[in-house]
Amino acid sequence: MGEVATQDAAAPVARSEAAQQTRAAILDAAAALFVDRGFGAVSLRDIATAAGLSHPGVLRHFASKDEILDAVVDDLERQNRAWVEANGVGLDLYTELAAHNADTPGYTALFTTLAGEATRSGHPAHQRFRERHRELRALSTAQFQAALDDGVLPAGTDVAGEAVRLAAAWDGLQLVSLYLPERVDVPTMVDAHIRRLRGMAAMEPAAGARPPRPDGESWANDTGYAPGRARRARIIADASALFAARGFHATSVREIAERAGIGKSTLLHHFSTKEDLLTAVIAHRDSSRDEQLGLDFATADAYTLLLDLPEKARDDTRREPGLIELYSVLSAEAAAPAHPAHAYFGRRFELGIARFAELFARAADDGHLTEGLDPESEAVWLIALWDGLQLQWLYDPESVDIGDQLAAHLAQRLR
Repeated sequence: MGEVATQDAAAPVARSEAAQQTRAAILDAAAALFVDRGFGAVSLRDIATAAGLSHPGVLRHFASKDEILDAVVDDLERQNRAWVEANGVGLDLYTELAAHNADTPGYTALFTTLAGEATRSGHPAHQRFRERHRELRALSTAQFQAALDDGVLPAGTDVAGEAVRLAAAWDGLQLVSLYLPERVDVPTMVDAHIRRLRGMAAMEPAAGARPPRPDGESWANDTGYAPGRARRARIIADASALFAARGFHATSVREIAERAGIGKSTLLHHFSTKEDLLTAVIAHRDSSRDEQLGLDFATADAYTLLLDLPEKARDDTRREPGLIELYSVLSAEAAAPAHPAHAYFGRRFELGIARFAELFARAADDGHLTEGLDPESEAVWLIALWDGLQLQWLYDPESVDIGDQLAAHLAQRLR
């Protein structure tokens, strides 16, 4: 009887261990798929197949894909908190934390893509990421204040502003690194920034030849008769709204056609695939934003143009906040290598870096760039900062002013 009782008691333990192993397999499979394809493109059946289970088998452990997402994020956050608790986070450890995040499989890709996708208020992770951004800003502010009190930072350092800007640039750098991994090393750039804040010589990359002035590249198609152009514009506007609200993968061609008041076949006459329509949506967003910002990279005075960027950014938030959300959602979703717009955004970041590097180089020639700064590094940081500030603003517009933060950053870089 004693042996039977022991076996009966061991059975639930064995079943519990097996359930934990199955749960872990589901989360591992889901995390890998979310990174490779993006959250919106992955179904429960995809996760079940990758985990070697049936669809009902997954549902025995998780009621929905949203619940799986929550568990995946929980696991990664738990690992990150354990590292922070073991090492602390002071200015000396920010670089190590960046390296830790970069070396944790899936961490950067998953958190970066989800942070962009979750800017939609209806996304299942929206509130979690809103609170996460607030917590990180508060933690960084406390760390900067402690460094100021200890004399590590120069007197007069704006600790709250520096905390916001570092968190934003860090988010942006992680996004750009997913598209241009060979050009953007997040730990190295974070280290250079921290050293500069402390008044130490930053380890800049070796200076090379000035990057060539970029030629403009357009993916828009405005040809054809006026009625056709008007219909294309209507389709693009309606697709933009749906992509921003639901993401690319969760929106069907039929839904876009219904919103535009046309048949699916008519839509496909103008855009042969949903991927073609996505390209047109992004191109329209970029051309609209450049027109609103009034950017003339080729002929404008570089110093004046750079100083005008903060006010241009304020106009952007006032006039077309939907464009900011559309960009944040799509650029994050497209960070997955399999996404049809991945190459587009990679080219877009390349072009943006080249443009701003040219501006900083011209400003340096005119004596307006702070000595010792590298134009290309400054271009990468500015783009990352701007993207990260837009992300924070979408989560917490009452606490983050994109224009003010850009102005404070450029005041440190220009003279």
